Amino acid sequence: MRAICAAAVMCSLALTAGYAHSQTTAALDGAPPAEAPTHALPQLRSVMATHFKVGAAIEPDSIDSAADAALLAAQFSSLTAESKMKAGTIGVAEGQYNFEPADKIIAFAEAHGIAVRGHTLVWHFKNGDWTEAPDWFFDGDPKDPGYHDIVAARLKRYVTDVVTHFRGKVYAWDVVNEVISDDPHQVYRTDSPWYRALGKDYIAIAFRAARAADPDVKLYINEYSTDDPNKRAKLLTVIRDLQAQGVPIDGVGHQMHISINWPPLSHIKQAIDDVAALGLENQVTELDVSLYNDPGECWANPHACLPDIGNPVPNDIMRAQALRYRAVFDVFEQEPSIKAVTFWGYSDKHTWLTTTPATRTNLPLLFDANLEPKSALRAIVDASYQP
Repeated sequence: MRAICAAAVMCSLALTAGYAHSQTTAALDGAPPAEAPTHALPQLRSVMATHFKVGAAIEPDSIDSAADAALLAAQFSSLTAESKMKAGTIGVAEGQYNFEPADKIIAFAEAHGIAVRGHTLVWHFKNGDWTEAPDWFFDGDPKDPGYHDIVAARLKRYVTDVVTHFRGKVYAWDVVNEVISDDPHQVYRTDSPWYRALGKDYIAIAFRAARAADPDVKLYINEYSTDDPNKRAKLLTVIRDLQAQGVPIDGVGHQMHISINWPPLSHIKQAIDDVAALGLENQVTELDVSLYNDPGECWANPHACLPDIGNPVPNDIMRAQALRYRAVFDVFEQEPSIKAVTFWGYSDKHTWLTTTPATRTNLPLLFDANLEPKSALRAIVDASYQP
């Protein structure tokens, strides 16, 4: 998931259009999206089966509810553990692991014939006392001549043990997450504790360890704002460097936290095509469609975010979301290199966008808080539907 404190330079490009849209649609609201047809909707997983897996990010408690579990089993062919496969949960201490929450998701998936993608082995994220890069990885004196090798060995052991535990149960791993800097003058995220300890070497170490532990799993580098040409250029530079070193990498995960009118479809398509041109697969890993196009500074200062549009959400905004989902899926379906499209959630009752980057109404997913299909889902699975 995109780090809360990450600089969102690219988001600022949408400021004018997003602000105008958010302010005018509330004042000039149209008719509600078209009513649902009386016939049952086809399952999302079935509609997309000939193109790619379609997935949802979940927590273990998502499957405690019979209604939620039934929806997940019916609609999705892939699941991602939203947080419970990250080092903050699994990596209790060196050589000590907490697999129980992730194993619960794996068991549910296996019982329902659903594939699982692993997310994520290496991430820098820290928020308050919580970190996805636990301190024990970095114990020691950075000035010690052997420090680099000590941390590298810990990383290799962790990746080896985790990937081995899930071998044969996970079809793809986000090996590293968000390694590219938003600073236009830097390629790598140099404020990451991994980079501070190991330089760029940590990326290759993690990929090589993952491949050694599971020769068959697909290995991905996961990143946000890949639609931005400047950030994507840096990502492609890193990938070419890895390929030149013979590092095993199978694809790129595009987080794809987008909004109802940004980025342009042409930017999304170019991101997919540029990766495919390197001979790699693509996956969309964290898709949601926000109702807001915030200025870039919103990600560092919630007071700079657009105001709450209120509830109920204006009809024209929900219609725009439905049409946006249809448009991006039209792009995805034309891209044979895309092997999976995963939503960052499945229902509007559980989405990070209600609190990040600001606390406000946001309904970014395909099912509403009551697990009812929205016009956005209908627009994807029923080509004849007009929102």
